[in-house]
Amino acid sequence: MVVSSHPSLRAVKPPPETSPLKYLSPGLDSVAGFRVYNASMLKTARQFTGRVEGRTLRIGEVAEATGISVEALRFYERRGLLGRPARTASGYRAYDEAVLERLAFIKRAQAIGFSLDEITDILEMRGRGEAPCLEVREAARRKLAELDLRLRDLRRYRNELARTLDEWDERGVDEGKFCGLIEHSDVHAPGVGVATTNAPARRRANKGK
Repeated sequence: MVVSSHPSLRAVKPPPETSPLKYLSPGLDSVAGFRVYNASMLKTARQFTGRVEGRTLRIGEVAEATGISVEALRFYERRGLLGRPARTASGYRAYDEAVLERLAFIKRAQAIGFSLDEITDILEMRGRGEAPCLEVREAARRKLAELDLRLRDLRRYRNELARTLDEWDERGVDEGKFCGLIEHSDVHAPGVGVATTNAPARRRANKGK
């Protein structure tokens, strides 16, 4: 490319590769250009380029850039995940560009299976200058152990349900007040007993609020 030596005709310097727009994440991935990122998403990123460089962002612009709703962003802020953004003279939230990277991290951590409480702890540790990697590994190890238990429970449920269905196929129609097949069965889906037991208590508690 030929560049004129005249100051007014020099080519505009392209944005650096570290532009925060790489953290745009509408859809299936949280980093532009990584794995699933179609032409429409890349077009959105290009259109946003230049509008965030070197200035603060309104909450609607952050929502547009990340694919996260304004309501979710406010919820994240209340939970302490985004810190306290500055305010303009007219009272609007004013985020700096670093919020895009922070939100990309939050979405990636959620995809792995970390809860918002756990993500908050990780971010707070990092904010204190501590390295949270040891705690992250231990939390992931606990999640793996919990997943193994759930898988065993699911296999147990699958075998019970298959056996019960075979019995139903043999019996065909079973008389009962509502449906004899269900009334005379003894299958327990994972977690159903806990949810059923707690539901009335929650309804009573909510009724009094």
